[in-house]
Amino acid sequence: MVENGRVSVIRQMTYQPVGRRAVSVETMTFGRLRELNDGGTQRADFHVLAVVDAGPGSVTVDFRRHPLEDRSAVWIPPGAVHQWNDIADMTGHLVLFVPTAPVTHDTRELAASPDPAAHWSIPDADWPFVDTARSHLLLEASAPPRDGLTELRDILLSALITRLHPPHAEARLTPAVFRLFRSSVEAHYRQHHDAGYYARALGYAPRTLSRAVQQATGRTAKAYIVERIVLEAKRLLAHDRLTAARCADVLGFPDASNFSVFFRKATGMRPGAWQATVTAE
Repeated sequence: MVENGRVSVIRQMTYQPVGRRAVSVETMTFGRLRELNDGGTQRADFHVLAVVDAGPGSVTVDFRRHPLEDRSAVWIPPGAVHQWNDIADMTGHLVLFVPTAPVTHDTRELAASPDPAAHWSIPDADWPFVDTARSHLLLEASAPPRDGLTELRDILLSALITRLHPPHAEARLTPAVFRLFRSSVEAHYRQHHDAGYYARALGYAPRTLSRAVQQATGRTAKAYIVERIVLEAKRLLAHDRLTAARCADVLGFPDASNFSVFFRKATGMRPGAWQATVTAE
């Protein structure tokens, strides 16, 4: 992990494996995290999967606090703004990996699922299998570099994810229509706020798109877009300390008034009032 050098309240982290090996999976202990962590907020372009041996502690991911206890796990997706809290006594390991690292179909689907931010307790009956899968990955991560064996970490990552069985593993595999919609929203939500644009751009009937989004997320396509814009607005207001006028500009609203009406309708608060509440916490 390295900081990309941009001056911001949020520390922007990009995936850069230690050394010269082109590996897509790294591991670290919570002890090492404590050495690197300055207590601030950060955003990474890679997944962070943590297996906690002993707590307590917590991590806040996009304004939601996740308590971490003995034998628990947390999965932080790329782009999520997060902050580690009270981890002085926490033991365990973190696995950092790029979105394409998992090698099986099911684990890649989990890495690309609509709501991968999650934390959960690991059942006692599952713990020996999780611990063994993790130990095998840690052992491989410590091995000297050798040509032709770089994908072993990816294989063992998929084994660990399968054994962890995160909550969103219960969800259905996301339809291809939704995957295309999600990618398009991520690329264009700052410019396009209406579901009709995405239906036209992807070449689907609005009803087909709506059914796919509903099946994958339980929300309408419009609600999905609104939630994505609101999440980014909250990040900009809370972490980058932007004004409503600047948020409007960044998120593609005609002016601050339009943005304020949108934000208040979605959250029940005006942007400035919400920003003040977060600052006061």
